[in-house]
Amino acid sequence: MATSNFLLSFPDKEEFPLALLSLFHVQLALALLVPITFYLIYFIRKDYHAFLALGPGGTPSTPAGYLRICILRLVTIRNPLQAPSVPPTLHPQTGLLTRTTIPARPGPRPTVVGIAPQRQITQKPRAAMYDALATEIQQLAIGDPNTLYTATSCFEKHSTGIFHRLPCETSTTAPTNNNNNNRKSPKRPSTTHNHRITCNGEVCHSHPSDGSLHLTLHPADVKLILERGWGQRHPLARDSWWWVTKIVPTGFMMIYAPRNEEELKVVIEIIRAAAWWVGGKELR
Repeated sequence: MATSNFLLSFPDKEEFPLALLSLFHVQLALALLVPITFYLIYFIRKDYHAFLALGPGGTPSTPAGYLRICILRLVTIRNPLQAPSVPPTLHPQTGLLTRTTIPARPGPRPTVVGIAPQRQITQKPRAAMYDALATEIQQLAIGDPNTLYTATSCFEKHSTGIFHRLPCETSTTAPTNNNNNNRKSPKRPSTTHNHRITCNGEVCHSHPSDGSLHLTLHPADVKLILERGWGQRHPLARDSWWWVTKIVPTGFMMIYAPRNEEELKVVIEIIRAAAWWVGGKELR
């Protein structure tokens, strides 16, 4: 009886080659899938730990936060060193910064990684230089308390940022130039364009881990900063009109950490330009 059952279950001569072929296909699929699966596990684990190594930022350092970053990678800009366009409806068409106030940054650019958080992993300054930067940013708010205040960054969620205090005035008249009497004051930015909308009026925030900053600038100022080598656009700072659910403003960019006193002076000028763009007037 047992022999009879065995004979009944065993493939006949015509089906035997097909059974062998099916078994071969299964073994081939396993041979391909197993190493690919192990590689994906290794890559995801390595990428996840690289995400955690960037430290706290706008995205929680959790598996859910990592998954969010993986999804956001699908919509990042292709070239962070390419300037955004200046819409013809944007007022004014020119920014605040000039080639005189923004010299070329010496040396190569630092290596920058990440989306949220986004950090530079080379050319990190000494702790004393970051302390000097934090002090200068604080002094900007103290020096113009009716315009600026400090609070936890709306973008970063951890570091301290400076914000514009009052609603921007809609005006096309030139403001008083408080910084350089020899420079022509630009017109006040129009309040009707979404290029200037930031999170709760945030002007900038700095990162203690690497000394860099994030801020929002006029598109023309973004172009100058890119040309002079002082920063790069944030990966999510898209300027396409179809991108209606903007996560960050079009002019949102990273400014590299200042390495010495001379670079610190330039960075402060860039922050002033961000305050002008977000707030509608130059700082005192």
